[in-house]
Amino acid sequence: MILINLAMIFDRPTGISNYALNIARHLPELNPTLLTSTEQEHFSCYPIPSNMTPAEGSKGHFRRLLWTQWQLPQIYQQLNASLIYSPIPEAPLYSKARYVVMCHDLIPLRFPNLFSPLTNYFRYVVPWVLKQAEHIICNSEATAKDIHNFYGISTHKITPILLAYDANHFYPRQNINPKQPYFLYLGRHDPYKNIQGLITAFAALKNKQNYQLWIAGSPDKRFTPQLKQQILELNIKDQVKIIDYVPYQELPIILSNAIALVFPTFWEGFGLPALEAMACGTPVITSNLASLPEVVGDAAILINPKNQLEITNAMAKIAEDSAMRSHFSNLSLEQAKLFSWEKTGNATKEVLQQFI
Repeated sequence: MILINLAMIFDRPTGISNYALNIARHLPELNPTLLTSTEQEHFSCYPIPSNMTPAEGSKGHFRRLLWTQWQLPQIYQQLNASLIYSPIPEAPLYSKARYVVMCHDLIPLRFPNLFSPLTNYFRYVVPWVLKQAEHIICNSEATAKDIHNFYGISTHKITPILLAYDANHFYPRQNINPKQPYFLYLGRHDPYKNIQGLITAFAALKNKQNYQLWIAGSPDKRFTPQLKQQILELNIKDQVKIIDYVPYQELPIILSNAIALVFPTFWEGFGLPALEAMACGTPVITSNLASLPEVVGDAAILINPKNQLEITNAMAKIAEDSAMRSHFSNLSLEQAKLFSWEKTGNATKEVLQQFI
């Protein structure tokens, strides 16, 4: 029996939670038991506490880590399981439980913060989780290289499997008429996402009064105030909207109606917003670094995220040239067809079957 650990799932899912839910739903042939606090239709479920998710902040993470080390091995023995699949790099250490883990990125090591529990977790705990794993799945060749380079783990123990999107949900929509055409950023507000560079690049647009920049994603008290201050200092508060977390049902609408998704991040393990935008036929301007070229192929405008002039020029061209927008919209739709959760699920199933 295989257990799939969904302890991180909560009602405002972001990339990792969406991955965990979708991958579990696309592994029915393994007849898994889901460890979850919310019932999942058509699957055998084992109830676990609901207070271990990112919604609970640091306390939730700490509770989940304790539960993983002390309770999960007991559940493993109680259910006579043969393998755990963890959609994040968390697993019981020094126990008899065998496991395969997914590692999405090593961003806490690429952009370390000595005072961050996450950096310390990736520095001192994740290496042991990955070394004791039966196998490691990751979401791109870029992440596979990072796992090898940072931790010295053999590439033979790592299988990159690209993520996907729900084609029944992400497709072109035309449901809103914004007052002004808008560029969209979607994601967290962490510094490595380069939102400050994006705001500076937008402020340099010659005709910026004709456009807006929408920054969508949950505010972060550590970083969002700096973004708001920057917007005020650049005198563009009427052109830049910081909007909250966008519910899953509304994502295709806000993506479809944007001039372009502008995603100039300094690093990504995968870059799900870029794929979801392409599925909606939205042109994408994104970084030429890390996993993003793997995701967008030739279907996006690739820029050096450290060069704000490149970002500005790309935004200006896509906004002012309707033929270019149409061209990249068509390329986006074709590129998105290469990805599906069924494809990702089948590749994941092939790996897991080797260890059950």
